[in-house]
Amino acid sequence: MSNYSVPLSKVIKAEEYSVIFLPKPAEEILVTAMEVSRPGLILARSDENFTSDRIQFIGNSESMYLRALSSPDIRDECIERFMSERPLAVVCSCDIDEEMIGFFLVFAKKYSVPMLQSKNETSFAVSSLVSYLNVELAERETRHGVLVEVFGEGVLIVGDSGVGKSENVVELINRGHRLVADDAVEIRKVSNRSLVGSAPDNIRHFIELRGVGIIDACRLFGVKSVKDTTRIDLVIELEAWDDTKAYERMGINDEEVNILDISVPLCVVPVSSGRNLAIIIEIAAINNRQKKMGYNSAKQLLSNLGMLEDEEWNSHASRDIWHI
Repeated sequence: MSNYSVPLSKVIKAEEYSVIFLPKPAEEILVTAMEVSRPGLILARSDENFTSDRIQFIGNSESMYLRALSSPDIRDECIERFMSERPLAVVCSCDIDEEMIGFFLVFAKKYSVPMLQSKNETSFAVSSLVSYLNVELAERETRHGVLVEVFGEGVLIVGDSGVGKSENVVELINRGHRLVADDAVEIRKVSNRSLVGSAPDNIRHFIELRGVGIIDACRLFGVKSVKDTTRIDLVIELEAWDDTKAYERMGINDEEVNILDISVPLCVVPVSSGRNLAIIIEIAAINNRQKKMGYNSAKQLLSNLGMLEDEEWNSHASRDIWHI
């Protein structure tokens, strides 16, 4: 069970379900389980592992089983056993006929169980709902920063207030990239390897520019300039230039940052007068994609120099190579 919830009304709208029966307003029925189930076992008189907090799907297999039973009384007994457990909701797939729906509806009303119908076949309807719930009920956190999609890479830009995050994102939008979130980024862990970022509903597509004020990127630059969600593939930390700090010059040692127990590549980019940070962010995004595809420019250079296997040299490579 997730620590979060989504109202059944939102699920109905997102999955385009039609309502057969609701014992109370769908807004008051909260979905908290990412998992969904099919009630084959309990219909077959085995209810040891049944969990009532999940949405249950009735498909062609369940329908055929019930029709094959020896008498209507046994069929009704099986359906009532299932409905008496009061599952969160029952969704019938598109291939369930009205007669079978009627058999379930009698007991749905008796035990106050919501009944819905999908326009899709069972397997597709199940996978679609699971994908939706994985996002809506995912573990999440909110971070201060800006999220933008650059050449298909989701780039989370972080740094102290006033360092230039929003200004650089405006330049990126002007160069054809897309804004996802400014100031507050909602990050969700949708799998053990994937993070998805979005903006809170009330500030979506708005950007704060010091000296100008609040702008609506969607209205100012057009719908092509914004996106509701994107995966987080790279984190870029902007910081004021520090002459005493040794910044990465080669990219041999890949830095990472931990977000919700997932490691994400990190680039620390110093900010100083005259640096075109928008172009640097573009290059970082492309370079990150190349690394995911198996090509590392720094390692290729070391290989060309015949120094790739010299571990001691590699530890000083980023500092010394440009002085050779």
